[in-house]
Amino acid sequence: MAPRVDHQADLRFMREALAEAVTVLGRTAPNPAVGCVIVKQGRVIARAATAPGGRPHAEPQAIAIAGRRTAGATAYVSFEPCAHFGQTPPCADALIAARIERAVIGCLDPYPPVRGRGVARLRRAGIAVDIGVLEDECRRLNEGFITRVTKRRPFVLLKMAMSLDGRIAAPKPGGWISSEQSRELVHRWRNECDAVMAGAGTVIVDNPRLTCRLKGGRDPVRIVVDAALRTPPQARVYHQRSAAPTVLVTTPENMDRARERYGRKVQLMAVRGSDAGIDIRLLMRDLAASRAISKVLLEGGAHLAASALHARVVDRVAFFVAPIIFGAGIPAIEGLQTSRASHAIRLNNLRARQIGPDWLLEAEPA
Repeated sequence: MAPRVDHQADLRFMREALAEAVTVLGRTAPNPAVGCVIVKQGRVIARAATAPGGRPHAEPQAIAIAGRRTAGATAYVSFEPCAHFGQTPPCADALIAARIERAVIGCLDPYPPVRGRGVARLRRAGIAVDIGVLEDECRRLNEGFITRVTKRRPFVLLKMAMSLDGRIAAPKPGGWISSEQSRELVHRWRNECDAVMAGAGTVIVDNPRLTCRLKGGRDPVRIVVDAALRTPPQARVYHQRSAAPTVLVTTPENMDRARERYGRKVQLMAVRGSDAGIDIRLLMRDLAASRAISKVLLEGGAHLAASALHARVVDRVAFFVAPIIFGAGIPAIEGLQTSRASHAIRLNNLRARQIGPDWLLEAEPA
């Protein structure tokens, strides 16, 4: 007899599984961030999330916490349990051995060795399986992992802070454009992303740290794109006390000079150049393949943003618009050279929300 389904309870417990997964965003590469909640007779008896570094997975951790109480219980898992032998045994097998009666899964895993196989293995063992509870939320939580698997590059979030007239800097540098509330949200994004990226111009003008300054947060990998080695070796981004490295991306021809100029504190990465500097599409593929980076927060500047948009590697734009007008200064996007409205980059699903005095506009390039 199939277990009774309570749809409201399914939503509530899947939200709890998602809440577990959120706590490890940016910490589980090369694996997805997964939450697992085990429920018996309407009560949570165990909860866990993927461990930092990607192992152990959420399901075996929750099973270990619940012990023998798992028999006849329901497991809520935000991402399809794996079905292949990697560095750990399949999570689907662990759920079967734990005598779980029902599995509620947020979304399927697109990784070919898993895709649908975890669900099939559970069903063959007689476990009732429901898929797609809060599916959109579950997919968005792991949009980086999904993009890396399906497109072989990281998910790219392009963030810009600008005046109402579209300027990201006044003619003379100094002072913040966005509000304290907006900057706090950006630090939350840094905490959750694998890497934060900036161009040479941003490093020269703003001298940013590109660290996460939230209490209890962790730094992403800092990536500076500098084809011509214009950034000064004394820039703050190259001298951070951080568990995360700073990576300088330049052309293969500049590698010897980069070693001499920046020393050993900076990791160097060579990527073939293009007319605009670095081949951004190739860079993103290299970051996914060589460093398992799944999500990049691209924080400017104007030319790097244009290069990424032109290369069609931007998955979401997030523009913080402050209630100020400069009338001059650096434009948000520079170098797309769009001559006609029909050639402009179109955006889908435009949405707006207020963050302190600013407005955050988000959308996905078509």
